[in-house]
Amino acid sequence: MIKIPETQDNPFGVIAVRMDTTKIARLLQTLAPYDDGSTFLLEENGDQLLSSSGKVPASQLDEAIKSEVLAGKTKSGSFLFDWNHTRYTVSYGTMSRIGSTDWTYVSASPISAITKPVVFISQLILTLSIAMLLLAFILSWVASRRIYSPIAQLVSLLAGNTSLAALRKEQNDDFKIIEKEWLHLTRESMTLQNKLEQQLPHLKEGFLLQLVQGYLYSYSEQALLERMRNFGWSVDNRQYAVLYIQLSGFENLKGRFSSGDEGLVTFVAANITKELASSHFEQAEVINFHDFTVGLFIIVSEESEQKNAIRTYCQELTQGIHHVLNMYVSVTIGSLALSVVHVPSRFEEVMQASSRRRFESRNQIIDLEFLDEYDKEKHEIHYPFALEREIIQAIRTGQIEEAKQLIQAFLDELLERGAKVIDIQQGMLQLLGSILHAIRLTGMDPNRIFKSANLYEQLMQFGEPQKMIAWFHDKVVRPFMQELESRSDVEVKRTVETAMIYLQNNYMKEISLDSCADYAGTNTVALSKAFKQVSGKNFIDYLTELRIEKAKELLRETDMKINDIAEKAGYQPSYFNRIFKKQEGITPSQYREFNRN
Repeated sequence: MIKIPETQDNPFGVIAVRMDTTKIARLLQTLAPYDDGSTFLLEENGDQLLSSSGKVPASQLDEAIKSEVLAGKTKSGSFLFDWNHTRYTVSYGTMSRIGSTDWTYVSASPISAITKPVVFISQLILTLSIAMLLLAFILSWVASRRIYSPIAQLVSLLAGNTSLAALRKEQNDDFKIIEKEWLHLTRESMTLQNKLEQQLPHLKEGFLLQLVQGYLYSYSEQALLERMRNFGWSVDNRQYAVLYIQLSGFENLKGRFSSGDEGLVTFVAANITKELASSHFEQAEVINFHDFTVGLFIIVSEESEQKNAIRTYCQELTQGIHHVLNMYVSVTIGSLALSVVHVPSRFEEVMQASSRRRFESRNQIIDLEFLDEYDKEKHEIHYPFALEREIIQAIRTGQIEEAKQLIQAFLDELLERGAKVIDIQQGMLQLLGSILHAIRLTGMDPNRIFKSANLYEQLMQFGEPQKMIAWFHDKVVRPFMQELESRSDVEVKRTVETAMIYLQNNYMKEISLDSCADYAGTNTVALSKAFKQVSGKNFIDYLTELRIEKAKELLRETDMKINDIAEKAGYQPSYFNRIFKKQEGITPSQYREFNRN
């Protein structure tokens, strides 16, 4: 109720307001919108006017809170209040009314209800944060694995056969491992590159050696060309030429070179060949056969005319090698090969044509295209049959020096008419065959004497006259002479052994050198010489020692009389005493007594 006017004592009217408690209760609920909370109004005297629950009388919670508020004796404030294990936050204040006393409003809300949304949101945020962190960890782990994967592969690849655990034990940093292994591989690569550069000429020479000797016959032309490209040769629209270079006159170099320096001399010739070839041809490779022979493989263009250039080069080459080494040079020029697969056959032709060179002390150039002109000069070869018979006779009789001189004369006679290498080789081969035939006629087996060596093949390897002579002496004549001597020694030993056996069985009889020689099937001079050669004693000394030893045995082991022992030893008693004392220094009786005591 409100008076009108409020300020006068005698109002002329009043305003009466009736409040809907239900709506007021709903309004109060908005101050504390929690199911477990409470909101109520207090009159000035402390009575509860309205409650948000709309219940009358007030609940125990409201009464307890009201008591606490009234006890505070303040118009407004807030505090925490525990009730039935629940903590509430309580706030209160006054509401002014027109012309009347003030009301006090009290709002109590459980802390749990207030913080529940915050807790939920916090938990949600925390959960989402953990999930995001976990997701970020997984993604970062996957990403790091994917990022590290090429590094791990690189480390594993660089490590090779080295244990990865051992590397990581030395260095935990993969980048350090990569750096270390990369530097190591770089050094290895440089080393291998240097070795390859050093070995490439040898590889190229090895390939050419296989090519010209026909070992690559199974390869097609395209395969051969591809391999040659890999070696750095330009082979498109090219032709191929092969030269065969032979050196002779090594015996003239005594003082500059010695026996065994053949490889060194050939190496010098190969270097001269390569140096001159590089100034005449764009592509030329030397093949060193290390036996006074050198091959030259030349790659020329199809359009250019190279025959004159090759002949000019050969002339310079022969002069250059002769000037440096003082040896004579023979160069055989082969026909041009239009395809690389024809190179082996061209080389075979060159090898065969090289045997047409003459055994002369001069430089020679043999061109297969002009071979007929080269062969126009006719030289009849006279085979020295008389010298052959003298050589065989000297070998049979063991005259080794005379045989050597006769073989030298035999070769000189072959060379006398300007014979070619092939003629000399055929003549020497015929002489070898005759010697082997003569050896077989003596009852000896050449295969056993020469240990099944292919003597014909060995002889064909020589192009120098002096080497042929030395070979005949060392490989044919000397082994045969040694076999003759060994056979002679065997016969002598067999004769002496037969004589010794005869003496051991008949020493007690009257024996002479003549009777023993007759038994052994020889003469007295030969037997006496053989005895001295084999035993180191002459016949009489050996027989005397044998008889004395038998007598000493009887003196030691029997009680036979001295005269009987003398007869058993093949002596007369009187002579026995003298010879025994001469040999032993005491008489037979003294010897027996000394051994028994």
